[in-house]
Amino acid sequence: MIAKVAEWKREKVSELSEVFSGDGSVAVIDVSGVPASNMIDMRNTLRDRMSITMAKKSLLRLAWIDANRKPEDLETLLEGAEQPCVIHSGSMNAFEIFSELEKTRQGRPAKEGDRAPTDIVVEGGPTEFGPGPIVGEFNAVGIPAKIDKGKVAIQKTTTVVKEGEEISADLGIMLAKLNINPIEIGLILTGVIENGFMFSASDLDLDLDGFKDDLINATSRSFNVACNIRWFSNETTPVLISKASSEAMSVAIEAGIVNDKTAAMVLSQARNRAISLAGQLDSSALDEELLAVLGTAAQSSEVALSEATSSDEATEMAPPEEEEEEEEAEFGGLGDLFG
Repeated sequence: MIAKVAEWKREKVSELSEVFSGDGSVAVIDVSGVPASNMIDMRNTLRDRMSITMAKKSLLRLAWIDANRKPEDLETLLEGAEQPCVIHSGSMNAFEIFSELEKTRQGRPAKEGDRAPTDIVVEGGPTEFGPGPIVGEFNAVGIPAKIDKGKVAIQKTTTVVKEGEEISADLGIMLAKLNINPIEIGLILTGVIENGFMFSASDLDLDLDGFKDDLINATSRSFNVACNIRWFSNETTPVLISKASSEAMSVAIEAGIVNDKTAAMVLSQARNRAISLAGQLDSSALDEELLAVLGTAAQSSEVALSEATSSDEATEMAPPEEEEEEEEAEFGGLGDLFG
């Protein structure tokens, strides 16, 4: 007698086969431990960018074969997924899918039988609890506690459960009271197939902020090198011309070359030198005009010195202020190109 296959199973296999045969990215996620209410919220958040289909592994395997996919690829995707779901997106690549799914991760309180995903550490210090039986409850589960200044305080930082060890019900309750929710839930990606390429979750876990910073630093350093070796391009030419103009101006002034651009600075330097020289001579050798100029200069110097002294005294009396860090001025605008 041939066993009759339920119609809903046929429909599910057909639906999955169509997903596996279509274009775009196909991924498998693990939703074990996610409460139904959380799952509904997560699906609603992602509905406009990807489809999420839940099915048993046996039906996934049948649909995968029906779509002429390699069986070993599906087994790779299913590795580590206790309760698998299939995700399909025609608009998002593997990295975008991973990034969106990472946003669904959240912690929940530990229940009896849960295993610690990492070492669970309780930090030492005061808590919000007042004196009472809770001190004994903390100590009973291995969290050293005592009364300190009218509050319950954890005596020292303690690792209460090692990675992989089972968490007791009582410990889970006490951790929750400390707002420690060690069990991570969410749409946990196990792998993605995109255009025939297989990506594991670890392949997609990129430090994008770090990469962005490295790219900005590399670009800035390359720009500096290009300017220092006088490599002309659309980006470096304005800086190189400005630098050359500034250096040419300095050379012209030092050489005493007078033209429309240097005349004002050359005359200013000559005047300053003349006043400096006049200040070294006896007053009897100077005319009234030079004496007036020297008197004005001396008065300006005294005012400036007085203001500087007052400023120093005020600085000594005022509380010290934190110095702001100076940003690098050299070619700093390049960072703006990257946001």
